Amino acid sequence: MIELALGSESHIGNIYPFVEKQALKSEFSYSYLSGGFSNPDAWKKAAREKVFELLHYRPEKCAPNAEITERTDMGDYIREKIYFNTTPDIRVPAYVLIPKSSLPAPAIVALHDHGCMYRWGKEKIIDVGPVHPALEEFRQQAYSGKCYATELARRGYVVICIDAFYFGERRILPAEPIDSATETTEQVQAQNELSRKEDTVAKTIFMAGLTWLGIMIWDDIRTVDYLISRPEVDPMRIGCIGLSLGGFRSAYLSGLDSRIKCAVVVGWMSAYGKMLKRHMVCHTWMLFIPGLYQYLDLPDIVSMLAPNPLLVIHGSRDELFPPEGVEEAFEKISAIYEKLGARDRFRASVYDTPHEFNADMQEEAFAWFDSVMRPAGV
Repeated sequence: MIELALGSESHIGNIYPFVEKQALKSEFSYSYLSGGFSNPDAWKKAAREKVFELLHYRPEKCAPNAEITERTDMGDYIREKIYFNTTPDIRVPAYVLIPKSSLPAPAIVALHDHGCMYRWGKEKIIDVGPVHPALEEFRQQAYSGKCYATELARRGYVVICIDAFYFGERRILPAEPIDSATETTEQVQAQNELSRKEDTVAKTIFMAGLTWLGIMIWDDIRTVDYLISRPEVDPMRIGCIGLSLGGFRSAYLSGLDSRIKCAVVVGWMSAYGKMLKRHMVCHTWMLFIPGLYQYLDLPDIVSMLAPNPLLVIHGSRDELFPPEGVEEAFEKISAIYEKLGARDRFRASVYDTPHEFNADMQEEAFAWFDSVMRPAGV
């Protein structure tokens, strides 16, 4: 077996110095810390436009044409299964959870993770009753066995969770349909393997002139469109939250959509530059926007939420991110919030844990939302 050159510290060996040199040329001209902007609104308008330009996916807007296919009384809330349009030719499956009291209520866009578990999307964080043992095991590992989106509904929030592109009902489907009632663990594993074609899907999407993240973020933004059309929702109190890929989506959604008033990002925060040496192998093709790093870093994007409140939760034993990258991101977000006179509205919370959104983390997130969107028990 051929190995990398001796002494190499990067997963790309002797090629890394070239990549690093190019990355160091980045001026981050659309960062609020660049000195190029004195007006926060002008900064956000310009930076958001640059991100959308690089995402290469901006379909025409359309009516959601939502259809409720299931409506279940869960005691203290109602669970709806719906389908709605995010583009004229894409219908997205979702669950909407509606508390029975104090309406209109604040609302949360709950964004599911990746976890190499393509078989399910929204069901990872929504209580849908008895589930396959493989899904239950996944929930235990990632979420302390809890469905945090359901917990938010029980606390009085309207919650929506869609299947992101490539997960759940939007995954690559097997040639022969599988009966979910009799589905075996081996069949679940086979379906996950079927979807481990991210490199081919990404190449195909890029060649077609799109970006994978562009598709995801557009769906998430259109989800907010649908959410605020619901009479049960207070459109001035919208938040978002997610773990891992869901945390990444939460960072982008909160930075790009001014209707988001409060956000929680769990298990996905780092300065991109510090990840180049050894951490690209850890991450999905779904995250990449060619050319972005010339203009903006991830902490710049999520900081466009400011001065609205932002909580970032990180596990100190999360090996998907370099500690120095996490620290640099926290420092940059803090600096932007401070420059906008809102330093107390950003919190970085670090737990001695691996990559997860455990019960204690969830309680902190719930309290964060409550303090912002349900002040004094409203």
